[in-house]
Amino acid sequence: MKPHLRRADIGDLGTVTRLRLQRTNWLAARGSDQWTRAGRGLPIELFARSVARAVRAGETWIAEIDGEPAGTITVNNRADEGLWSPGELADAVIVHYMIVDLRFAGNHIGEALLAHAAELARTAHRGWVRLDAWTTNQGLHDYYLRNGFTLARIAGPEATGPSRALFERRTASWLPQPAAILPTGYQGPIQLHARRAQLPSALTTHRDVVG
Repeated sequence: MKPHLRRADIGDLGTVTRLRLQRTNWLAARGSDQWTRAGRGLPIELFARSVARAVRAGETWIAEIDGEPAGTITVNNRADEGLWSPGELADAVIVHYMIVDLRFAGNHIGEALLAHAAELARTAHRGWVRLDAWTTNQGLHDYYLRNGFTLARIAGPEATGPSRALFERRTASWLPQPAAILPTGYQGPIQLHARRAQLPSALTTHRDVVG
């Protein structure tokens, strides 16, 4: 089920805040301190202000399924101090606040949101999609690894926030890969097996049978 992506407006602020609270409670029930006060997460009031600024700047997007909000993402070229170098920021878009509504879990909403970030990167002629993930949330790290990102590094002590696991993926990696051009006369596995099938059985070796 492919979601529809649209730019958020200020009327979506309540939805984004609800998604943050929903996911925080879900994570806490599974032993994670992500986004909690105990884990030094951004208080919900400050989170709402930050999202409001991003919405007014046109940086926040909503994914919808049949008109229902299913997830959100914010994409810009900024990051907290001490995470990415100026050079890394100059050639990337930065993902923030990607949250999927639990009602739509399993519908690949996150993948669609990340693909949208890659499209924004291509439009801006930036070669990377980068993000910081909660340092202690290994499940989240695994999610990004499964989706083609690599762990660039864990940011050093100059980064004081709780999200210091830095992930990146090349923008071009979302594009379909061109089919390989084979040289004229190439004998691939299918052609070779076809030729072997025409040989007399006495000439068919044990290697041919099992290989």
